[in-house]
Amino acid sequence: MRKLLAFSLILGLLAGCQSKQDSVPEKSPDQQQSQKQPNYPIPVAATVGMVADLVKNVGREYVAVTQIMGSGVDPHMHKASRDDVQTIMNSDMVFYSGLMLEGKMADTLVKVARSKPVFAVTELINPKTLLEPDDFNGHYDPHVWMDVATWSLCIDAVKDALSQFDPKHAAVYQKNAYEYKLQLATLHEYGLKTIKSIPEDSRILITSHDAFNYFGRAYGLEVLGVQGISTESEAGLKRINELVDLLVSKNVKAVFVESSVSKKNITALIDGAKAQGHEIVIGGELFSDAMGEAGTYEGSYIGMLDHNFTTVARALGGTAPEKGMQDKLTP
Repeated sequence: MRKLLAFSLILGLLAGCQSKQDSVPEKSPDQQQSQKQPNYPIPVAATVGMVADLVKNVGREYVAVTQIMGSGVDPHMHKASRDDVQTIMNSDMVFYSGLMLEGKMADTLVKVARSKPVFAVTELINPKTLLEPDDFNGHYDPHVWMDVATWSLCIDAVKDALSQFDPKHAAVYQKNAYEYKLQLATLHEYGLKTIKSIPEDSRILITSHDAFNYFGRAYGLEVLGVQGISTESEAGLKRINELVDLLVSKNVKAVFVESSVSKKNITALIDGAKAQGHEIVIGGELFSDAMGEAGTYEGSYIGMLDHNFTTVARALGGTAPEKGMQDKLTP
């Protein structure tokens, strides 16, 4: 409990400091007018499930969130459709993750920002916290939700945006944000404990693409992806052969597929290892760029990460409850 409270206090201090450092973009007259008389629940568009979940937990009954990209959709590749544009135009506010996750929607978001509030939830994260892989051309790794402590900082970006748009309920948003931070602090502690249960020489996580770098840094795993950070990059034969050799030399027993990425590269790894006399199994399907089906526990951010922590730990020789932290996972 002491660790939980300490973590929550640290989150509050960090987010507070960052709020002073990052200025909120000046609003246009149209945006200012929309803030005076909001309609309830406030119609909000959110690009991906992880962002939608933040807004729902902070806004609760005062927001009606429409998620643009559903379960299994790859945000790196998604282009705004007519329906997506209509959803955005029908909303009073728009939230997106940022850090180029929704790269193919950038033009649409820029245009919409001229007439209504558009917010990147990652804007308050200190750049020193972000990963900048060598092969990403000077851009940051956008998969920050894989580190629960870092993703928790995004709660304040949502809270500040909603409070600015709807000052009448600012105290409610503040309270909701605090309560959600406590829930994520519990989730983070579960992740630390669960991944630590894996034998040290088995803490190697191999997935379809490099979406788990923050996950590895936060929870103590060596992480390798067949593809790069963006699923647009193709895995070459050389990369696959290198990973096969590593799997065999380190006696890795399991690799993981992802819900929003093709399984073909993981299948190639398994076949390559088998050709060298080494048997590997698929340890499970992880959620990377998208959450589970709407309406399920895995369709929430907490359920998504609970699933990932539990699946990885059990497949790599650790100990974790079959149904996860809250006994809600689908077996």
